[in-house]
Amino acid sequence: MNARYPLIALLVLLRIHISVGSADTISDYDSANIRIIKQFNLKLAELEKLRQDDSVRKAMLEAQLRNLKTSDLQLKNDIIKQLQEINESENRRLSMKKAKIDSLRHTAKGYPVIGVLNDTLFLIYSKIGASTAKDRADNITRKIKHLYNDDFLFVDSISIQQSENTFDIAYKDMIIMSISETDAMWFNKSIKALAEDNKALITKALVDAKKANSLGKQLMRIGLVVFVVLIAWLFLWLIGKAYRFAQSFIDARKDRWLQDLQYRDYTFLTAEQELKGILFIIKILRWLTYALLFYLTLPVIFSIFPFSRTWADALFSLIWSPFRSALTAMWEYLPNLIRILVIIFIMKYLIRFVKYIFREMETERLKIKGFHPDWAKPTFNITKFLFYAFTFVLIFPYLPGSDSAVFRGVSVFIGILFSLGSSSVITNMIAGLVITYMRPFKINDRIKIGEITGDVVEKTLLVTRVRTIKQEIITIPNSSVLTGNTTNYSIEAARGGLIIHTTVTISYDVPWKQMHQALIGAALRTADLMKTPAPFVLQTSLDDFYVSYQINAYTREAAKQATIYSELHQNIQDVCAENGIEIMSPHYRAARDGNQTTIPSSYLPPDYKSPGFNISCDIHKEKND
Repeated sequence: MNARYPLIALLVLLRIHISVGSADTISDYDSANIRIIKQFNLKLAELEKLRQDDSVRKAMLEAQLRNLKTSDLQLKNDIIKQLQEINESENRRLSMKKAKIDSLRHTAKGYPVIGVLNDTLFLIYSKIGASTAKDRADNITRKIKHLYNDDFLFVDSISIQQSENTFDIAYKDMIIMSISETDAMWFNKSIKALAEDNKALITKALVDAKKANSLGKQLMRIGLVVFVVLIAWLFLWLIGKAYRFAQSFIDARKDRWLQDLQYRDYTFLTAEQELKGILFIIKILRWLTYALLFYLTLPVIFSIFPFSRTWADALFSLIWSPFRSALTAMWEYLPNLIRILVIIFIMKYLIRFVKYIFREMETERLKIKGFHPDWAKPTFNITKFLFYAFTFVLIFPYLPGSDSAVFRGVSVFIGILFSLGSSSVITNMIAGLVITYMRPFKINDRIKIGEITGDVVEKTLLVTRVRTIKQEIITIPNSSVLTGNTTNYSIEAARGGLIIHTTVTISYDVPWKQMHQALIGAALRTADLMKTPAPFVLQTSLDDFYVSYQINAYTREAAKQATIYSELHQNIQDVCAENGIEIMSPHYRAARDGNQTTIPSSYLPPDYKSPGFNISCDIHKEKND
């Protein structure tokens, strides 16, 4: 760590102090205080005008009283009575002014008169004539610095002079400040006593400044600064040395101290990563120690010179003000936080109670007429969302900054983004709610949506997921489910049975009764088809070359349709072959004479022979020819 860093930090903090200090001087006394002082000055002007009127009237009455003759007793008594009324009015005026000042004493802030060493000598609260309290404080500060710069200053020449309504503190021909009746009331003193106190403060400030800024004092302070910097540099060197020692100490023992942090076959942290983490923490501690050293060293340096002693307070304030403000804000927010926690606590157990009720409905321990058990979970989710929304509405006024324009602007912006970007999401959510209460299917039902057939594996507010017979998971948006047709194979299969049907086309030379028996026999051979109700056959059409026979049979295994259809088709082929029925449709041409039948040879009798060709001759025609 280079020793020049403290000087760089010092310059930065000096720059911060100059900007912050000047801004604070204006804001502290001009923003919060100016309204109160203006109101007081308006009231004070009214009382001053009343005092001046009474003073002029009193002078006239006293002059008139002195000019009266001894015989004018009646007029003399009238004048004395008027003078008494003026005195009573003056007493009331003083009482009103004092009461007004007492009411403002703990709220209004005075403007400081700053000494040469940047220390506050006293405060100015009231105006005199056209000069405001701030103007008076600035003028007095400027005059004190002017006196300090006078190489021939003789402080014993500072005196107090009494004028008509004020006491003036003056040096030769220059009036440093005037003290009025109002000034004295702010400090609960007489005008003369306040003038003597302020004179003593001004005199002492000038004397102390002359002593503090002597050449010997300056040299001694410079030496102290050098000593403090050397001490700080020594600590910096020690910290750097300790850091390097810690690095080498840990590196030498890492194999004994550090091991891979793992669970079974997964390694969370290797020993090398742990070492890097420990060294990083030590590095952070080193920089925190540097910061603490600067934080302790700079106020010491600032306190050496009189003109910079207030900078130490500014530095402490700069560091601690955010923490103090945060702690104050947390303390002031504590009642609202307690209200929020109470609301959340009540809503939490209310939601638990509602969840218990809907769980009882779902397990059918609690039955409500017209309310299906599969409605319980989605209805609870909707109710829970409404409770959460109601909870947010209740706690929103207690959130910090909820009444600010920025908070409201951000809320509106987020709402607009949500409304613009989630139109399709809202559509699917509404469709999901409608589907839930329409109850077109349940989990594990075999359904068909459009061209997709499979079992329902998941049903949410946004999508429905279906597993096909090929083990494909297909996600379908609920809006598509709602706008399309849904076929449910499982509902009736569980009740009376699902009808499995397939169509076979057979030529007209096969008797329809024989074909009915063959198809019913094939259905009865199929394992997952029900015997009761009995299978039945429908002749669905009479086409040009064949008759369409549709076999219908009941099953409770809706999820095994592919297997059932495959086995049923196999059995149809076997039964038809066993009964000598050829399946030659839809369009099958064969020259029967001389050709073997299409029935598999395993179903033909052992002595079967292919028929010969039939030839017919017209003998009579040959003879005639």
